[in-house]
Amino acid sequence: MKKALIAVLVAALAFVVVSCAKKEAAPAADAAKGPTVRLLTDATGIDDKSFNAAAWRGIVAFYGDSVESPANKGKLYDVVTAQTQDLYVPNLKQASDEKYDLIIVTGFTWADALGEVAKLYPDQKYMIVDVDWVAGANIMQVTFSEHEGSYLVGVAAALKAKADGIAKPKFGFIGGVPGAVITKFEVGYVQGIKSILPNAEIVDYYANDWGKPELAKAQAKNWYDSGVYAIFSAAGGTGNGTIAQAKEYRSQGKNVWAIGVDSDQYEDGIYADGKSAVLTSMLKRVETASKLALEAVKGGAFKAEVVTLDTKVEGIGYSTKNPDLGADLVSQIDAVKAKIISGEVKIVATYKDAKALPGFPKNLQAKDE
Repeated sequence: MKKALIAVLVAALAFVVVSCAKKEAAPAADAAKGPTVRLLTDATGIDDKSFNAAAWRGIVAFYGDSVESPANKGKLYDVVTAQTQDLYVPNLKQASDEKYDLIIVTGFTWADALGEVAKLYPDQKYMIVDVDWVAGANIMQVTFSEHEGSYLVGVAAALKAKADGIAKPKFGFIGGVPGAVITKFEVGYVQGIKSILPNAEIVDYYANDWGKPELAKAQAKNWYDSGVYAIFSAAGGTGNGTIAQAKEYRSQGKNVWAIGVDSDQYEDGIYADGKSAVLTSMLKRVETASKLALEAVKGGAFKAEVVTLDTKVEGIGYSTKNPDLGADLVSQIDAVKAKIISGEVKIVATYKDAKALPGFPKNLQAKDE
């Protein structure tokens, strides 16, 4: 009788242990649908309408879902937002302990935390976007040729100003946190403008934050009031303030423009029926990076490598959705795009190299590190 009771207790204990283990583990991978993945973002989350939103869009699309109807959320994929940077390491450790097939982090602010945690979990697969310097045999790093797409939207803004007959055109750039990646956006944009309007005046501003649209809105208002024609923001959620101000002014009949980034932000700029304050957007297809890593894990081809997505592979582009851009300008921009792909048009990616170009402004706030 005692032996039977002991056997029952042992079986019950085993059931509890297994049940607890299941609660701590990631959702079980479904071979027919793909691996499990957790996306970790900064405080701006997947509602930033920009960088993180694109990464999330790529994940849900991989499973045949949509952002509006993420049917497999909590089953095959999920997302956790870190409200402060001191949560980066704990969030990475938690996801690693839960044994997801892949963990994706977005942005260079995650680099140090990932480098620290990845060493502790050598069998865990990680992917980071916008970084190529983190050491680790279990880390895929995906970068983009942002300077190419930014060159195209610079060309677009300059061509539109020229078509509008703007005298002494001025253009603005608003960055989030300064660094090598955001510098690629700025110097590419300025090179594109200067290729069309060599004497154009350039102003820039860095908010030192990814989630404060009020800062961009205030700066945009000052600039538009001083005669700035178009502003390109590469600042995550902060850049939404630029769009808000452009919408406000265009609804009042003022001829000013915002330029979106990462995702197509045309819809965010709508201020009247069929009218958007977002002239175009630099498309940085972060969703492609998400799908690329997931395909690699699913196919057993995941490698610790640096992958660069450029214009040639459609990792970078620009939006033609706004009718105000016009077919003629689109044709001209596409001709420039073809020259970038062929190598005829060369675009530098650092401020150090850009300052060596004739007429390039030497008083910008861009930083190469």
